Amino acid sequence: MFPGLGGLSGRGGMSPRKMKGMLKSMGIDIEELEGVKEVLIRMPEKDIVISNAQVAIMDAHGVRSFQISGDVSERAASSDSVGPVVQDEAAPAEPVLDIPDSDIELVAAQTGAKAEDAKAALIEAKGDLAVAIMKLSSK
Repeated sequence: MFPGLGGLSGRGGMSPRKMKGMLKSMGIDIEELEGVKEVLIRMPEKDIVISNAQVAIMDAHGVRSFQISGDVSERAASSDSVGPVVQDEAAPAEPVLDIPDSDIELVAAQTGAKAEDAKAALIEAKGDLAVAIMKLSSK
């Protein structure tokens, strides 16, 4: 998953379970998607096709990143439309930030703001402590 941290058996490598726990404690969740057959990246001049794909989603304070590995091939750009993008109806349109109470307390302590104001500033700053503190300090 992260170069230099795993699979080094005996040379200071970190187990995937320990890595996942460490990331979780920092507010980062990793989920592997099961059953992915293919990933298509459409570009103006070509399509990149990743077959036998393994996909992991990393969610860090509401920002989602995708890590994709598999067999890569390229082909000429296809002119046909893939079709409409379908969003899972169970998923909210905007990511919901889970702001830890410790972050709210820290921002409130640093700025003298009420907890509600600190939480609102953190949500607006997408979980970025420094931005939230600066926003509340400038008032």
